[in-house]
Amino acid sequence: MNTRLSGLALLLALLTLPAQGALTVDRSRLIYNEGEPSVSLSVTNRNERAPYLAQGWLENEQEEKISGPLMVLPPLQRVEAGAKTRVRIQPLADISQLPKDRESVFYFNLREIPPKSDKPNTLTLAMQTRLKVFYRPQGLKVDPMADIVPGTDTLTLTKKGQHYVVNNPTPYHFSFVEARQNLSGKGLENFEPVMVAPKGNAVLEVSADRLGSRPVLMFVNDYGSQRLLPFNCAGATCKAGKVEVVQALTQKGGTQPQEPVNDRAVNNVRKADNA
Repeated sequence: MNTRLSGLALLLALLTLPAQGALTVDRSRLIYNEGEPSVSLSVTNRNERAPYLAQGWLENEQEEKISGPLMVLPPLQRVEAGAKTRVRIQPLADISQLPKDRESVFYFNLREIPPKSDKPNTLTLAMQTRLKVFYRPQGLKVDPMADIVPGTDTLTLTKKGQHYVVNNPTPYHFSFVEARQNLSGKGLENFEPVMVAPKGNAVLEVSADRLGSRPVLMFVNDYGSQRLLPFNCAGATCKAGKVEVVQALTQKGGTQPQEPVNDRAVNNVRKADNA
């Protein structure tokens, strides 16, 4: 009994340690523009001693594994120790069925499969990386030199009850990862990151009273960088102002805000003999 308890305590201790995955990718999101043959990302095996398998697949907005209208190539490959490789995402014939007046979002998953251990009762910490993939129709293509998508200044907040609702009239997705009371303030605790769909809206879980009359929302641009969008409220409606760059000093001593669902790594614990 004591042996079992000791083993359980050891397992719990391991789970509380920060996990560092062997396989890493070179970006936090992907933009696939209609008409391009494919979009790719670089995968690096940071383990200098052992090869890993890289398994990739796509999911839809409901987090269901899909076989179209985009596909991952190759779906499984070996990455030698310390080496790099590339994974491509390319369209299938049914890509033409996606909406033309707005973006569509998918989720790219990359699971690392470690080598089998020759030691008994070995636990291996692996990582599964998840990125958003935005399919952008031809008519919505954004200048690659642009820092933000068109129409960002048309977003509004509407106060309903005790909360603000984000209204997004644009054909682009917006992922909000932090909220502040003003541009120089700190991120409010317990803010729940949210992605607002094109021509859609979403409720901010933090109360309107905490945000005040000049709230600021932090969003993620096409390149994974964080930007601040200030609002000026009059009555129950708040209009967006000029986008500001996040200053590095505001993050000092804190943790980086995490993008909703997506753009974060998921820890997986598995026995090596099952890998």
